[in-house]
Amino acid sequence: MTDPDEYRVVSRQEQFRGPVFTVVTDQVRMPSGRTVPRDYVEHIGAVGVVALDAHGRVVLVHQYRHPLRDHLWELPAGLVDMDGEAPHATALRELAEEADLYAGRLDLLLDMRTSPGYSTERIRIFLARDLTPVPEADRHERHDEEAGMQARWFDLDEAVRMVFAGEITNGPAVAGLLAAARARDEGWRPLRPTGSA
Repeated sequence: MTDPDEYRVVSRQEQFRGPVFTVVTDQVRMPSGRTVPRDYVEHIGAVGVVALDAHGRVVLVHQYRHPLRDHLWELPAGLVDMDGEAPHATALRELAEEADLYAGRLDLLLDMRTSPGYSTERIRIFLARDLTPVPEADRHERHDEEAGMQARWFDLDEAVRMVFAGEITNGPAVAGLLAAARARDEGWRPLRPTGSA
């Protein structure tokens, strides 16, 4: 553990505040006594879902990502942006909204710090099983980038091949798919309860 006094923040300046993230500059006193600026993004957090059916297939969504001006294959995922909603509840909601699926079973697969050199973002990735379709009348109406989102089933091993072929490059999708394949190969022993710290 790091001693909290070892890297002391002596001042903080907010550069930008938005609904998803805030950009700040901290002046940080190093153990040497030197003070240096550190810019970073404070992120509200996110969840992702590896939804695996009884045939060993995983659902991926093809979504437009504006900073890249491209579509990526990704896990159903979303921001932890509803007050009081636990991450596992967010995961179930996002799975229903983006992939039109309910899950009868949800386990914690892994935690990720996506870019710790410049962001506080933490994403929890869950494994969803015992899947059933959301009835047509109850499906979420998608808008903006999500309006053109397409969901498609892939054999989990095919999705892993796509990771190594560079066809799936979204960080949480890469980590989630590889972790799900490893957990499956170990008889699901690595899985944790959804509320794990």
